Amino acid sequence: MAYRRRRFRGATAFGRFLVLLVMAVAIGVTAGLVLPQVSETAGRITGEYTARGSAADTLETLAVVDGRRPQSVYKRDAFGFRQYDPDGNGCDSRNDVLARDLRNVRYANAERCKVQSGTLDDPYTGRTIDFVRGQATSARVQIDHVVALNNAWKSGADQWNTKKRYEFSNAPYNLLAVDGPANEDKGDADASVWLPPNTAYRCDYVARQIGVKAKYGLSVTGAEKRAMLGVLHDCPGQAVPER
Repeated sequence: MAYRRRRFRGATAFGRFLVLLVMAVAIGVTAGLVLPQVSETAGRITGEYTARGSAADTLETLAVVDGRRPQSVYKRDAFGFRQYDPDGNGCDSRNDVLARDLRNVRYANAERCKVQSGTLDDPYTGRTIDFVRGQATSARVQIDHVVALNNAWKSGADQWNTKKRYEFSNAPYNLLAVDGPANEDKGDADASVWLPPNTAYRCDYVARQIGVKAKYGLSVTGAEKRAMLGVLHDCPGQAVPER
């Protein structure tokens, strides 16, 4: 009888454990669903998603579109990066941006189109990078589309003609020379997913994204807009870059 009682008590304890386990899972799922909403609501109440300045004002003019699905498949080649020369100087966009953003620039040719070396004060990481052209070294400095091409595609560029896509992809206003690994880490993410590790540059970064989207009539998602406002909240008076 004692043995049977011990078995019964053990089964009862195991049953209680299962009940507690199910309750813990239920609470975890509920928290996962509710807490983000609570956090967003709290952010609105505390003013986390409010900002002042021309960047914030311009952001309010952008269309907010969630769940948009382009009818055609994104292809990077459709934007013709480095295949269009907006300033007509005969140099491709990568070398134009390297020449603009690097210090102590040296050229590999007499035409002063191919940048051989220079020093980058990287805005994304805050590091100083010595750039030297070469198969094993060139990728240390990459040219980033501040508004990524795939993000632009999803935000309306799929409806553009080829000329406008080429202009967008090669526009100096949307291009920055940056740390290669940071650029690869960003990929095609928008501001709700990725921001520069260098927090001191985030206000300028978001303001430039807003400027690019306004200039080309691109939309933002709700999450993207909230992330931008969250950044701009900490830099009141932030202006949209003029160039």
